[in-house]
Amino acid sequence: MTTSPGPVPAGAEPVADAAVAAARPVSLSPSRASDFMQCPLLYRFRVIDRLPEKPSAAATRGTLVHAVLERLFDHPAEERTVPRAKSLVPGQWDRLLESKPELAELFAEDADGERLAGWLSEAEALVERWFTLEDPTRLEPVEREFFVEAELESGLRLRGIIDRVDVAPTGEVRIVDYKTGKAPRPEYAEGALFQMKFYALVVWRLKGVVPRRLQLVYLGSGEVLTYDPAMGDLERVERKLHALWEAIREATETGEWRPRPTKLCGWCDHQSVCPEFGGTPPAYPLMITPRGGEGGAPAGES
Repeated sequence: MTTSPGPVPAGAEPVADAAVAAARPVSLSPSRASDFMQCPLLYRFRVIDRLPEKPSAAATRGTLVHAVLERLFDHPAEERTVPRAKSLVPGQWDRLLESKPELAELFAEDADGERLAGWLSEAEALVERWFTLEDPTRLEPVEREFFVEAELESGLRLRGIIDRVDVAPTGEVRIVDYKTGKAPRPEYAEGALFQMKFYALVVWRLKGVVPRRLQLVYLGSGEVLTYDPAMGDLERVERKLHALWEAIREATETGEWRPRPTKLCGWCDHQSVCPEFGGTPPAYPLMITPRGGEGGAPAGES
């Protein structure tokens, strides 16, 4: 299986051989941390091998809805209405297509445009539901689609993009994230909050302020999940991320990335190269350091 070199993903740096589309991790984001916790081999495929993945209609719809909600705040408060928000959907879809032409594959066999129309209507419905959960006429975000990056004392670099940051007149900070799916059951809420605690940690290390509230807005089910973190929470997250990063570093150096089969495997694009499905991963493209030894060569070349 071959891939062509492309832009280096966040959290990775290119290897010396430009002919190999591989990268060595240099930072950690919530998404990639979740990938590693879900399945180390999936992390390798996405960050190091940078294997291509097919566009997803659900994920793309989420990107579209996020863009609409971000752009709505460009308008004066009194113009932030349901009709105005829904009117932004077609234009934002056109912009998304312009920046990522490959998304047209999602509707390649939709000659009459019926599937696309239905998909856009679903996006509009999610946007409309947001108005039942928050009142945009009373919100003035300090940041939208806010890129944050902080380096911890250990040297671990954390980065991510926060959907929205609100700051109260008293200075209290609220971090908000939109989700186009349904809210998790209570027993899975902690996993859902991991991303938000990650962002809170980065903001704390950057600004010296612990966010007052973390808020997940689930447009799929019309629910809002909130959590008020304490400094101890963020310190525990920091320790967890350090342990996670050490595991990633060890796997990167040894080339030992183990698959972790779960029910989520059914949605994975990489079954053809996964041992759990009878596949063989590509030759490991980075230099490896055998345990107890020195140096090494890319796996499959020694």
